[in-house]
Amino acid sequence: MNTPTVADPPHTHSLPKLRSAAASCRACPLWRMGTQTVFGEGGEHAALLVVGEQPGDREDIEGHPFVGPAGRLLDRALEATGVPRKDVYITNAVKHFKWEPRGKRRLHKTPAQREIEACLPWLEAEIGAVDPRVILCLGATAARSVMGGKVRVTETRGQPLRSPLDKQVVITIHPAYILRLRTGAEEAFALFVNDVAQAAALAGFKTTVTNED
Repeated sequence: MNTPTVADPPHTHSLPKLRSAAASCRACPLWRMGTQTVFGEGGEHAALLVVGEQPGDREDIEGHPFVGPAGRLLDRALEATGVPRKDVYITNAVKHFKWEPRGKRRLHKTPAQREIEACLPWLEAEIGAVDPRVILCLGATAARSVMGGKVRVTETRGQPLRSPLDKQVVITIHPAYILRLRTGAEEAFALFVNDVAQAAALAGFKTTVTNED
């Protein structure tokens, strides 16, 4: 029996049914690396849907998206904009943690294009079920998945775009990028907050941030 190369979600707008089906996905080899499938969570009909790249080490262990260091930075940004996390749907383009060993640690490894494509039907199913007004893409992998091709974050960040799924899209950096900065992290975080606030405002939230050029 051949292993499928693209996920085949059930035809449903039920997030619990999609989450249950995704738990046994074998569309790419990453299921062998991850402890578990990490599906999206949050408001079932959220106006704002946030997409990251993939689960990290903590997410893989706990089974929830954005609960590690990058997730805490995202929480800070949402708090700064006055948007409750529970009112946002948060997910990743890839549902399993891809990693490589470094001593006793498991270090993040960027998903390959075929792994991103294999997982895309799950993301599209989530978007269809939640039906958000706006999608906020955190980083290049998320942007590529949502926009259907290669996207340069530095050239498109903060610009309202339209996705092939006919959704408004705002692209920004992944919060993990800010965590890796040796200098300028404070300024980078302030710009990140502005991007989150812009997406939230487009989605209809009243934010506590005034965007500045």
